[in-house]
Amino acid sequence: MTANEIAVIGGIDSHTDFHQLGIIDTVGRHLATESFETTPRGYQRLLEWLCSHGEVLAVGMEGTGSYGAEIARFLRGNGIPLIEVDRPDRRARRANGKSDPVDAYAAATAVLSGRAKGTPKSRDGIVEAIRALRIVRKSAVKGRTQAINQIRTLIISAPSEVRDKLRGLRLKELIDTLARSRPTGDPADPAFTIKTVLKRLARRYQMLDEEVRDASAQIGPLVTQAAPKLVALPGIGPETVGQLLITAGDNPERLRSEASFAQLCAASPVPASSDRTNRHRLNRGGDRQANAALYTIVLVRMKYDQRTQEYVARRTAEGLAKRDIIRCLKRFVAREVYRHLPHLQITREQLTTAT
Repeated sequence: MTANEIAVIGGIDSHTDFHQLGIIDTVGRHLATESFETTPRGYQRLLEWLCSHGEVLAVGMEGTGSYGAEIARFLRGNGIPLIEVDRPDRRARRANGKSDPVDAYAAATAVLSGRAKGTPKSRDGIVEAIRALRIVRKSAVKGRTQAINQIRTLIISAPSEVRDKLRGLRLKELIDTLARSRPTGDPADPAFTIKTVLKRLARRYQMLDEEVRDASAQIGPLVTQAAPKLVALPGIGPETVGQLLITAGDNPERLRSEASFAQLCAASPVPASSDRTNRHRLNRGGDRQANAALYTIVLVRMKYDQRTQEYVARRTAEGLAKRDIIRCLKRFVAREVYRHLPHLQITREQLTTAT
């Protein structure tokens, strides 16, 4: 039997500078393993070496959203079926050891056995642009919060001559006053040093606040373009839509049903019944950021949406606890969101045209 008559499965253990590729046949025999540089030339060599062993049925890979993002795009662009592989559990790792070839073969074996069958996110459309913008916005919000907390802490412990002038000022007035201040005095004087530090923190706050506004101004139109029907739903804003789009990815068709989307968002019910007790509990797995987005939507609807308020009143009268009501509402929201996800992928060309 020639190499061209052999069907093979690849497994990739992705890293920063090198990717380890392992190849097995359809009965699980280890055929070969090799490492390749994470460069365009290395990706081409990896593809050629992989195809030289036979017909490629699929390639399993760890880290398709991090170290392996670019090689995943390259293989997908060359028509290689790609399967996302979870990291092996600790028990299997203790039994089989740990090395790059071992992990590469394990990824291929996971595909062959059917344990790994998830389709990775494509990361080549408008949702990837939204994800990048939300990263910078989130870090700016975190830095801005840290800056104002430090300002307030310093004011509390500052000398009276500093604290009394700033007492009672609202946030914007406080930041503007500190940013415009011109401290003078002896650097060895604590009052002068605190005034200087407060001015620097205020300017940092202003800079980060501008970053947040700029990122929000960019995210809004992209989110509306990507999912106009989703933005129109009650209680859903650009931030929550952006997170839910990121969770689904640029290719939401990889999610086979609304139940799979709910499972991904940790909104699926988990049985917690025993004897005469028949109940479900909160799901503590899945994408926690997506779960937080669903939680935010539920809270907004509980306050402003009449349909949700009527549901809460009815289930409360039935004796259901508030946390269980919220769990049910998150499941309903996940179902509604899935139905309005953009199932047609927006390509890079469309994104470039829009921007």
